[in-house]
Amino acid sequence: MHNLDLIFGALALLSFALLLWQWIAAGRFPLHQRIADPAFAPAITILKPLKGCDGTTAASLESWFKQNYSGQVQFLFGVADPDDPACDVVEALLNKYPHRDAQLIICPETYGTNGKVSTLTQLEKVTKHELVLVSDADVRVPEDFLANVVAPLRDQRVGLVNCFYRLANPANAAMHWEAIGVNADFWSQVLQSQMLKPMDFALGAVMLTRRHLLGEIGGFKSLANCLADDYQLGHRIAKNGHRITLCPVAVECWDAPMTWRAAWKHQLRWARTIRVCQPVPYFFSILSNVTFWPLVWLAIHPACYLLVLLMVCSRTIIAWHLQRRLARKTPPIGYCWMVPVKDLLQFVTWLGAFAGNTIEWRGQKMKLSRDGTLSQST
Repeated sequence: MHNLDLIFGALALLSFALLLWQWIAAGRFPLHQRIADPAFAPAITILKPLKGCDGTTAASLESWFKQNYSGQVQFLFGVADPDDPACDVVEALLNKYPHRDAQLIICPETYGTNGKVSTLTQLEKVTKHELVLVSDADVRVPEDFLANVVAPLRDQRVGLVNCFYRLANPANAAMHWEAIGVNADFWSQVLQSQMLKPMDFALGAVMLTRRHLLGEIGGFKSLANCLADDYQLGHRIAKNGHRITLCPVAVECWDAPMTWRAAWKHQLRWARTIRVCQPVPYFFSILSNVTFWPLVWLAIHPACYLLVLLMVCSRTIIAWHLQRRLARKTPPIGYCWMVPVKDLLQFVTWLGAFAGNTIEWRGQKMKLSRDGTLSQST
């Protein structure tokens, strides 16, 4: 019992130290900082693969039309099905902004199991400009976003620019669980990792790269069977010797209300995807769970309850602070209890990531291979 006490006490203290390191890494990043000179404004093509829509889609897409950007911008909206309800949303925007270089393109061809990448492959063929930006349908941006996201590309060594994103509209407890993972943990963990090695993957909300670098990796078509196409895009560009960098300006993701069941499936899919992409770091990521290890230690050594209480309270306060910093507004105090609950559920999803290789994605059951590719589940 004494040995177990020492082992789990050490794991609890290690998780707390990793939490403090994560907080420091986030504090050093110039989040929300703007550029001083927006004169650098090269031409950009923006690719928007769409499937379906909800009540927030129109406002999210329109935020891209409202950009205060002096360079040329081409908008390409792609849908696989001409009867997709997203078509009506895009058509309304095209009528509202007739002066914009914008098109709705039907992309019926299928190149692999990833429908989004099939759409991007077809949009790539009508891309006009050297700079290509890919963004999800639910992403909403501030008016100066394009001026800021292109700034790092002044350096020719930079091959891809991406940015952090926040879940903007958590409407229930399930979405607040997601929000803690995105708005507190994910962005700070990325920065913690970046202190150890240069970034070698991309975050999928917004990715800006050079067209000729897409050609070097075989274009979007080379990613047609990848689940984590964003990760693979950045990883392959980095592997070719180009830098991946982060724009300090964060964007918003507006999602439809999510049930606990849907949130669980999303978290499990995310966990299995990360496990396949980065198996060793993902395996050791459990060491940073600042609720699980202290509670295990408490079960073995009840006398440490004050220290455990300090750790769990610190974890909750830091998560609250990180959410506040990313969102630039105060998270609801009433959901602070979700932080330790999220950690305990994270342990379950961590186990679940190793318990199988099937995922549910866009209503279909798919099999995830070790190389990160998808196939139909039998």
